[in-house]
Amino acid sequence: MSRSEDYGYAVARIRAMERLLLDAGQFQRLLEADDMGGALKILGETAYGRNLPDTGADERYDAALEAELLSVCQELRAFVPDKTLVDLCRIQYDFHNVKVLLKSLFNVKSGGKKRWDLLTGLGTIPTDDLIANIESEDYQLLPWGLPSLITACLANWEQARDIVEVERLLDGGMFAAILRVSREMDEPGVTKWVKARIDSENIRNLLRLKRFGIDAARALTFLHAGGTVGPEALIALLPEPFDGWARAISHADIGAAIAGVQDEGDFDTLIVSLEKALDDYCRDVISNARYSQNAPENILAYLWGKEMEIKNIRTVLVSKGGGGDREATRRMLRHGY
Repeated sequence: MSRSEDYGYAVARIRAMERLLLDAGQFQRLLEADDMGGALKILGETAYGRNLPDTGADERYDAALEAELLSVCQELRAFVPDKTLVDLCRIQYDFHNVKVLLKSLFNVKSGGKKRWDLLTGLGTIPTDDLIANIESEDYQLLPWGLPSLITACLANWEQARDIVEVERLLDGGMFAAILRVSREMDEPGVTKWVKARIDSENIRNLLRLKRFGIDAARALTFLHAGGTVGPEALIALLPEPFDGWARAISHADIGAAIAGVQDEGDFDTLIVSLEKALDDYCRDVISNARYSQNAPENILAYLWGKEMEIKNIRTVLVSKGGGGDREATRRMLRHGY
């Protein structure tokens, strides 16, 4: 169990690391760059420069962004009293890797090729170990409830060849795992943040399900338990216009978080606006921890801020590579740390 009074030193270290985060002026320069090459040159002047290659950077910036986030995770893990706080932000990447490996396994059985290039080193389980475990069917010692989940996914594939169901099983397992880990830590602020992430994912899923006309019974299976608004309450929103959702769940913080998102008739614009609002909401849930010099949530706030910074950088670079509109790109950026 973590004790908040043990976090004074860790928070002081994080305060020192904050100076390496990009400020508004640096993002403005990235937005004003003429093209991706210019944006990468500006990015090379920041902490990200240590991971940007000298050549071929246009094609390899994703690897540089991942390397920077991994470096931050490793640095935090070296001085945080309860390393589970850092792992809590990395569990999602373990589940991503399991998805990649299972899809590759299914693809090979169908005469296709492996796609190990889609694996990430950001998970808590070394990728080489995970590959060996799954290929040898020796995954009984994997963490996060993965043994039973992998078994269920393999059984489903053998019977139904339903990749959507495989993804649904793993997504549900991932949120159940991070909720379980947060409760074991016995830090209310940490659990509150995890609940906010579950609420956010549920709202995001519900909007996509509504677009595709999925019936309520099927849609309910894609919603995760453990948030502040239960799946049964959320599923009642499915037949309602999106503009009424915030009012219907106004008793919960997530209702206020989506109240400013307007449906102007274009789904792509709506989902982008909603995802930004939800990411900002998850930040806001733990932002007050920065006023405390010993709150464990400071670690989550910094890591989430770093992830959102990288998401913003990737948004800008993708826009530069595709000749996107500068102001439209600006509107997509998440709030900073």
